[in-house]
Amino acid sequence: MSTIIELLKEKKLLVIDGSFASELEKAGLNLCDSLWSAKALYENPELVTKVHESYFESGAGIAITGSYQAHVQGLLKKGFTHEKAIELIKLSVKLAKKARENCLKKHPERKLAIAAAVGPYGAYLADGSEYVGNYGLSVKELEEFHEEKIEALASENPDFFAFETIPSFDEVRAYVNILKRHENITGWFTFSCKDEKHISEGVEISEVAKFLDKENQVHAIGVNCTKPEYIEPLICEIKKATDKPVAVYPNTGEKYDPVTKTWSGEPVDFIKYAKRWYESGARLIGGCCRTSPDEIKAVCKFAKSI
Repeated sequence: MSTIIELLKEKKLLVIDGSFASELEKAGLNLCDSLWSAKALYENPELVTKVHESYFESGAGIAITGSYQAHVQGLLKKGFTHEKAIELIKLSVKLAKKARENCLKKHPERKLAIAAAVGPYGAYLADGSEYVGNYGLSVKELEEFHEEKIEALASENPDFFAFETIPSFDEVRAYVNILKRHENITGWFTFSCKDEKHISEGVEISEVAKFLDKENQVHAIGVNCTKPEYIEPLICEIKKATDKPVAVYPNTGEKYDPVTKTWSGEPVDFIKYAKRWYESGARLIGGCCRTSPDEIKAVCKFAKSI
């Protein structure tokens, strides 16, 4: 197992993979479902491995598991038994590891890491709440919601965790409390942001970064699932509050409608932006919604040049 800190000792820039869901949809999987991309874990696990492999082959060094929307409660609501729900969550790590194993057979010299994805409570609601964050739940209730899933993922020994698309400060507090009970878990915390300065619920990202700065199990802080034009100033805000590495993996710039679950608009020149993110201080870069192996390949090419 490798930590983010260990990997950054060897490389100036770590490349995270791109959109998991977009590649599933390209392959024909219908994700109009309350479980979204987690649906693939039971409907087409072979495709999950294939998508992870495609990103590794594009040069990504970190694969994020397909567990973002695989919450125990969501799987139970879908009709799975508790035992099966836990099994599917664990499977997300196993499938990513299988993809890594397949890639290392061809490229044994590479160092590849698995980040276990933990999506916010809003992802379970499946109504776009991860871009708002005002759930009306206490920190304790959020801990109870997340902890069993985190324990299931940890039991499969991913390299570290990706606590991602976090919209609220209370969810951060819940995760931190869980981490204190599980000292073997490390990872990054990345936020969905509403503008150049604030996370989705309206708190300044510098305030959250300052809170996380003292947490030794948090190895990187950053932004994901956010407009690319917001990223550069957000990096600057984070760096005001912490010296921890900054991780960014935004969307392509197209606009998402959570009601119709459709996208509109045109993507940005992703690599042009990515170079600026690195220059601003990001040390982990990848892609979120609508990105593909093509964008990741371009980021990898840039990473090799620095």
